[in-house]
Amino acid sequence: MAEVTVKQLATVVGTPVERLLEQIKDAGLSLDSPDALVSDNDKMQLLAHLRGMHGKPGADGAAKPRKIALKRKSVAEVKLNTASGRSKTVAVEVRRKRAIVRPSEPVADIAGESEQAAELTELEKLRADQARREAEREAERERKRKRIAEREQAELAEQAHQAQLKAEAQQNTETARTGKKSATKEKADTGKPALTPDVVQAEETRRQKTSSKKPKAEPTARHQKDQTLYGRKELHVSASDRRKKKKGKRARSARVVADTRHAFEKPVAPIVHEVVIPETITVDGLAKRMSMKAAELMMQLMKMGVMATINQVIDQDTAVLVVEELGHKVIVVNEDDYEQSLLARDVSTYKEKARPPVVTIMGHVDHGKTSLLDYIRKSRITSGEAGGITQHIGAYHVETGKGMITFLDTPGHAAFTAMRERGAHATDIVIIVVAADDGVMPQTIEAVQHAQAAKVPIIIAVNKIDKEGADPDRVKNELGNYEIIPEEWGGENIFVNVSALTGEGVDDLLDAILLQADLLELKASVEGPAKGVVLESSLDKGRGVTSTVLVQEGVLKKGDIMLAGEYFGRVRAMYDEYGHNVEFAGPSIPVAVIGLSSTPDAGDEMLVLEDERTAREVSENRRVKARNMRLAAQQANKLDSLFDQMAEGEVKKLNILLKADVQGTLHAISDSLLKLAADNDQVDVRIVGSGVGGINETDISLAAASSAIVIGFNVRADASARRAAAERGVELNYYGVIYELIDEVTKALTGMLKAEYREQIIGMATVQEVFTSPAFGQVAGSLVTEGVVRKDAPIRVLRDNVVIFEGELESLRRFKDNVKEVHSGTECGIAVKNYDVKVGDQIEVFERIEMERKL
Repeated sequence: MAEVTVKQLATVVGTPVERLLEQIKDAGLSLDSPDALVSDNDKMQLLAHLRGMHGKPGADGAAKPRKIALKRKSVAEVKLNTASGRSKTVAVEVRRKRAIVRPSEPVADIAGESEQAAELTELEKLRADQARREAEREAERERKRKRIAEREQAELAEQAHQAQLKAEAQQNTETARTGKKSATKEKADTGKPALTPDVVQAEETRRQKTSSKKPKAEPTARHQKDQTLYGRKELHVSASDRRKKKKGKRARSARVVADTRHAFEKPVAPIVHEVVIPETITVDGLAKRMSMKAAELMMQLMKMGVMATINQVIDQDTAVLVVEELGHKVIVVNEDDYEQSLLARDVSTYKEKARPPVVTIMGHVDHGKTSLLDYIRKSRITSGEAGGITQHIGAYHVETGKGMITFLDTPGHAAFTAMRERGAHATDIVIIVVAADDGVMPQTIEAVQHAQAAKVPIIIAVNKIDKEGADPDRVKNELGNYEIIPEEWGGENIFVNVSALTGEGVDDLLDAILLQADLLELKASVEGPAKGVVLESSLDKGRGVTSTVLVQEGVLKKGDIMLAGEYFGRVRAMYDEYGHNVEFAGPSIPVAVIGLSSTPDAGDEMLVLEDERTAREVSENRRVKARNMRLAAQQANKLDSLFDQMAEGEVKKLNILLKADVQGTLHAISDSLLKLAADNDQVDVRIVGSGVGGINETDISLAAASSAIVIGFNVRADASARRAAAERGVELNYYGVIYELIDEVTKALTGMLKAEYREQIIGMATVQEVFTSPAFGQVAGSLVTEGVVRKDAPIRVLRDNVVIFEGELESLRRFKDNVKEVHSGTECGIAVKNYDVKVGDQIEVFERIEMERKL
């Protein structure tokens, strides 16, 4: 091996030079420099020295002693009491170090040997304890196996014993049936005593005494399971079994084992329940009536698309569908039966007399209905109406020279369709006023349809015959298309030409009304509690709730308990149409009643009850039923509306808080506003609140919370409401004429509609040559063939009449000048942004025009 330096040798063996020099010095070599040369002999001497240090034999064959240092560390916790009385835990660490020298010859180390011996003794003790515990566990397992084997043997013996007893019992039963004659015969034939019941009992007693000396194991649960039907435990135990289980007592008589299987059999056909379903019911109540869990019923409703909670109210139709889906029988009941029993009364003992006719005047706007009634009453009604049109149902009874007539004046505007319908159903005769110069109008047709639906006689009053251009025959011809045929043409309807301005034909109209009333033979009872219909209701600050009521039967008096719709109260005062205080009102008489708890809806039935308790009970029942019906309807429509909104996108809503002076007008306006956006899928009208009376601070709070505008019809906001509206930024709108209100809301909804655009082509250019520009890239030398090319207008690139690109122009030049537009027949340079055109391409220039939207 070649000689190397100390430094090179340190690199080869991977040790520092300084450490290698120390080892060389310990080996007795005289090398003290990193650059000193190390010969082969030096290397062998160094190797022998290092082997001797690690216990290996050196060059002389003798191993040097090896020294091993053992370090042990243990941590203990010591609790100390401090001066404050609290205990403190201190961690104490104990470190021990012991050096073990293993020489070539044994060296005595008394302390080390004693410690090692102690450690070995402790280890042997642990091993002995572990072996002892393992032996005990094995012995316990062996004892358990023996007990299980003994128990199984006892069970098998018990089963054999039970089978033997059962066989003997069956044999004894057959023997008892044969009678004593068979027993005597058997004794004669065999020469042995017959097995009579007494003999069997004595034999069984002897067997029990013999077998009682043997220990019997208690039957296990598995044994009981094998003996029962359908794998269940016995539902009942025979008397003999009960006696056997008592400790210290033993049955003296023979135990006759009978078939103890219970009579219950698992049903193989579904159980069908008869489910009684009222108008509204909760999910939990419906589940109980079908004897099923509410969670299962909710899952079934979810499959049908109805998301309902356990306490949610569902309507009758939904309940019927889910019950039929589950296979049960449906029994639909009407909750009104109980209410009818409370309101039932015997009217057979009341005498009936002739009553005045109730006449409703209908017709188109401004055809002269109120003016005609004004002439009959000799008063000025039209001048008191806003805009010259009737806003409410007016009820008047008029004493004429030929008898008394009650008139109901309904508005003619399209918004009051529901009010006219209620008026038609509360009347005996309908007068339809048609202007001779205008002819039949849309509201006239609606009035005819309402009257025909109510099945009441119709009298046509052709008004304004004194006006130039009047043509009564035209009215007859136009109404003939709607099955209104004059008597002179062979029909059943009376046509009377009148003039509300001059009074011409008014007497003939009254004669026709009374003639028609005689033919109808109108009668009503003038005794007993009153019954009628609510025509109108309003809230007056001075008087409170005021309801216009038309009495149809009986007599309404002060102090009566009156029920109207969902509300009841005692009649505190009554007024006629002139404002005079009256004490009573008979059939066909309209009066204004004060005393109800709230404003009923126009068209609600009015009844007089004997006691306040019945009125309160019926009122509460109606309110609860109406609330449940609303909740059920909302739940039924919630999922559909959610899916509709998801399909149609976001729908803009106009929230409105509506207040009006009377209930009928409030309903008419609500219906008209909701119909505005009924056929539009982009906007919707939502009435967040409505009521009768002035606008108060609570209304402003509700409008602010729901971002709604406040509309007041013939009502105003008080001072506190105006201040709250100004602070919260709520918009107040007042109206006195209904069609102005509807027009304003229509404009607001129109402004909320999404803009619609229509594209219009304004120019066309053909690419004739393509140039390359350092500033714009490719520039198309084009010729404008149609219209005009504008720089700021969007374009399309057409190739073989197929659109291949849509974008915008980057540059438009005429020679070297930038221009905004180039007209037809002119050449220009066009640079299309982010696209390269080719010769022969066509550049189409268009613009988007916003279209006017309408509801």
